[in-house]
Amino acid sequence: MGKSNFISFFKLVNNIYEQRLQQYSLKTGSDSLLYYGRKQTAQIKGYLGFGDNAYEFVLQPNDSGGMFISEEESIYYPNLYKPIPKNPAFSYRNVQESHIKTSKQYRDHYLREHLESYKIYHFHDTSSNAPLRTPTKTIDNRILKEDGDNLAAYLYLLQEKYPKNFKRIEKTVQSIAPFFERFTLEPDRLDESRIKLEWSEVKHPDTYFDASHLSDGSLRFIALATLLLQPNLPKVIIIDEPELGLHPVAINKLAGLIKSASQKDCQIIVSTQSVNLLNNFEPSDIITVDKIDNQSSFSRLDQANLKEWLVDYSLGELWTKSVIKGQPI
Repeated sequence: MGKSNFISFFKLVNNIYEQRLQQYSLKTGSDSLLYYGRKQTAQIKGYLGFGDNAYEFVLQPNDSGGMFISEEESIYYPNLYKPIPKNPAFSYRNVQESHIKTSKQYRDHYLREHLESYKIYHFHDTSSNAPLRTPTKTIDNRILKEDGDNLAAYLYLLQEKYPKNFKRIEKTVQSIAPFFERFTLEPDRLDESRIKLEWSEVKHPDTYFDASHLSDGSLRFIALATLLLQPNLPKVIIIDEPELGLHPVAINKLAGLIKSASQKDCQIIVSTQSVNLLNNFEPSDIITVDKIDNQSSFSRLDQANLKEWLVDYSLGELWTKSVIKGQPI
């Protein structure tokens, strides 16, 4: 319907900000990024508003199959009804990569706080050789990576530097996995540059357990809890289908973590197909996506219109009964 397109837009913006547009667009292909390819669409235009500030860009395909920035601008609107003229000092034309990341302008510094956080977290891969299950570099702990590649190293950082947050994560995991006692994290004694996700089980403190002994759902929940309970939340957290493989109890707990994080100056964007997750939120929190006239159409649910329905039905039931939008075609 377009959920993936919406999420992918933020990934595109983050690659623009990180000055990786050439690499990303060549790998993805301009025909895949443009609506029905170059024969039908000449450009991609993006606009993001942040209160009085805004960021605008236009991308066009190049001859090598990638994209370049034909226009990029930082904008300041002290009054939305009387936009000030565009300032050439904040405009760039026909460049290969963005200037926002390296700009010394205060306006761009404000935008950076948002654009650098546009990472799509998806902890879907829990196979035996998945990044979530394999050892990682102990020093790889600046941020939790999008696929959880450095989960053990990041949890070790929290254990050593942010014990309160670390304990909250342990208690949250215990609430959905009663067999879990605690993490036992330390660098490998034979190679201190590496660390594994090790833990102990209730009533079996001397038995060795690591990430390979966790179920897919338990491992994904640990990564999600770590993401949402970290001490310094980013401006935006974007999660793609976090309900995958989770028990209904874990989904309800996850909803509580999302709500809590959203109260701390952090905007949470979640792409989901879970009825259980949907039931934990208000209609005003939900944006549905439908394909109309070959385009993704986004609609925010109206609390007033659903008031009588919600007396007898949950939000998830209204979705499955096709009372609200967001339906397959």
